[in-house]
Amino acid sequence: MTSIKIRENVFLMVILFMLGISGCSVSYSFTGTNINYDLTKTFSVENFFNDSGGGPANMEQQFTESLKDFYQRNTQLELVRSNGDIQLSGSITRYNLTPQATVTSTDPNSPDRAGQMRLTIVVEVEYINMAVEEENLKRSFSFFRDYDPRTTSVLQVESVLIEEIFENIIQDVFTATVANW
Repeated sequence: MTSIKIRENVFLMVILFMLGISGCSVSYSFTGTNINYDLTKTFSVENFFNDSGGGPANMEQQFTESLKDFYQRNTQLELVRSNGDIQLSGSITRYNLTPQATVTSTDPNSPDRAGQMRLTIVVEVEYINMAVEEENLKRSFSFFRDYDPRTTSVLQVESVLIEEIFENIIQDVFTATVANW
């Protein structure tokens, strides 16, 4: 009689445990997004403009296309031409080359030179979420890369530096918008 009672209690505990965990759910994704795909199905990216006055002629197109590609690879959203459920727009507002470290010449007739140059790019992004308006934001994102002007010219490394900077800025934009970290 006691073994039947023990089995009933164990069975009851297993049933209660299963009911308890069935009410719990954890939502996660490998990219860290928290998009409600029932409400948000599309996204659009307006062409970004280069308002910085510097950089190569195709820089704004490169940023726009890279941003589209990143959202397509890391979300289930469909890219549309305009009026997406999520809308991204903005401009490149700063493109600066600045010296970071001086190298003193041993020759008194030679001037000191920059031993390190820094390329900094700032992109202002406006994010509009039509389904969850509280998530809308307008913010600047920036990143930089250094190079040695004594061994290379900016023209030799500019495209690689821009690509690396854009990768970091786009990751930051993604995190601030759909990942909400």
